[in-house]
Amino acid sequence: MHARGNAAHGYFVCDTNLEDLTIAKLFGSPGKKTPIFLRFSTVLGSKGSADTVRDVRGFAVKFYTEEGNFDIVGNNIPVFFIQDAIKFADIIHAGKPEPHNEIPQAATGHDNFWDFVSLTPETTHMITWIMSDRTLPRSHRMMQGFGVHSFVMYNKHGERTFVKFHFTPKLGVKSFVFDEASKLAGADPDFHRRDLWDAIEAGKFPEWDLSIQVVEEKDENDFDFDLLDATKIIPEDLVPRRHVGRIVLNRNPDNYFAETEQVAYHTGHLVPGIAPSNDPLLQGRMFSYIDTQVSRLGGMNFEEIPINRPLCPFHNNQRDGFHRQTINKGKVNYSPNRFDSPREASQSEGGYVHPPTFVVGPKVRARGPKFAEHFNQARKFYISLCDWEQEHLTQALIFELSHVMDKGIKERMIKNLNHVDHDLACKVAKMIGLDSPKAVVHNPFVRKSPYLSQVEFQGVPSIATRKIAFLFAAGFSGPQSKALKEFVEAHGAMAVNIGPHVGELADDQGNYVPIQATYTNTKSVQYDAVVIVGGQRHVDTLKEVGPILAFVNEAYKHGKPIIATEEGIQLLHDLRWDGISLASNKEDFELSHGVLTTTYYDNQQKFNQAVFNTIAAHKYPERDTRRVPA
Repeated sequence: MHARGNAAHGYFVCDTNLEDLTIAKLFGSPGKKTPIFLRFSTVLGSKGSADTVRDVRGFAVKFYTEEGNFDIVGNNIPVFFIQDAIKFADIIHAGKPEPHNEIPQAATGHDNFWDFVSLTPETTHMITWIMSDRTLPRSHRMMQGFGVHSFVMYNKHGERTFVKFHFTPKLGVKSFVFDEASKLAGADPDFHRRDLWDAIEAGKFPEWDLSIQVVEEKDENDFDFDLLDATKIIPEDLVPRRHVGRIVLNRNPDNYFAETEQVAYHTGHLVPGIAPSNDPLLQGRMFSYIDTQVSRLGGMNFEEIPINRPLCPFHNNQRDGFHRQTINKGKVNYSPNRFDSPREASQSEGGYVHPPTFVVGPKVRARGPKFAEHFNQARKFYISLCDWEQEHLTQALIFELSHVMDKGIKERMIKNLNHVDHDLACKVAKMIGLDSPKAVVHNPFVRKSPYLSQVEFQGVPSIATRKIAFLFAAGFSGPQSKALKEFVEAHGAMAVNIGPHVGELADDQGNYVPIQATYTNTKSVQYDAVVIVGGQRHVDTLKEVGPILAFVNEAYKHGKPIIATEEGIQLLHDLRWDGISLASNKEDFELSHGVLTTTYYDNQQKFNQAVFNTIAAHKYPERDTRRVPA
């Protein structure tokens, strides 16, 4: 679970007084900066490089509060596969390569994984999220984070509330498409690590809004699902999110191993005012995470490693042992002791106490009856997606299940998917060689939600940190390229000159510009948009270069903004994209499904604004790309 990852230092600023919920200094007073360390890690990958292709990603935040460290150990998905921690080893083992031949590596498209999934219907909700574009983030900076479980907050009177944590990126929620991510795994397997590092080094600090959903303890049983079921969300149309503050990452690690690889997160790292709920999966994590860190970091004293050590003053009588970092003085190593120092703080002194919980009835090894329903929320998620999101999810399931050899596994999966959506099940069944299932009656009370499609999380309109490819051959328009580059860079984007060779290249004015990449050592998947300026000789050359035509076609197929000025339009015209209109009149510009063209460019403010808006939209998935060869 921690094999790959990247992380950064930062701070959390509280904007809200939460005195009604908790006495914890966890969130600090409004305006105060609390240090944090945020780590992204790969939890379960499905194909290729774990850093760049479809996978569940850990989103773990360590708050260094005045009362000790508090960890939110979450994912980029708001739910998990299983309801009970006893199944944790099985889901992890099923997702690994098959043990007899260690194939396939870093992929879940095989019989063992889908056998477990098909026989464990509680995984269905998680599977719909994983097969969606949510597991193909454009950047960790454009990815949501979730605490997954229902936690408990309590105030000084011992009054309890259930909470769920949400982290929403300021830049919006943006994704790759699967073909794009697969190719990126080969072109730059360190893409996400490089992206986060470069953005912070450039001063483009990533930000997330931290919000919580709050349910009073008296309302716990008012839902048709169990709040303690980690395979369920609390729909935001039932319980809106409440803004708490914002997280900013403003410093990269000084030493990658000492900090990123040695950081230890644990759901049991708690401070006064917050406690675990009785979620059976969370309860299992409370035990397993300490074992994980002891094994991974070499002993019980892993919490004394500098990156894990609280910043607030702390002291106890737990001394000595393997890999001990602290050199204790004195002769007391037990509590209580005759010197009365140190000792455990009482509740009145701000010490941690577990809030009292009223319990009635027999204690049994079982889950509540509401845990038995597995499909309503999976259906809610699927029908809430827009058309192209549903299509991407469908194709992802087809891709995965087409690698399954056992017919019985595929039949069980189609049966489960049929409870999510009949049309979805029929489309997948047809493509994996099965008959369409009979329709089932879906719960009529399951409705769409505006909070589940990623298109609802556009973020602040911005092109900051976007990477723009400028394609050049000798004789390109110097004035046009200069004006466009200055414009996008003034708005925080990064312009990269791509030419026939690295070094310098002459424009149509005889001026030389630096070339950072070549037609063959870089790929369209490494960029967010493509620009082709005018200059007849330059365009005539580009039209004869196969890698350039493939570069532009591929960027178009992946839905990326394409911008062409004056003679640059000729190259796009020759590619003959279906349904795309190109500018043709003097002093005119045309925007067609993210393809922005102008027959006359003189750094006009109106066109530049169109450039900004086109790139800020990120992707144009509505394009008809069926005939595009890339």
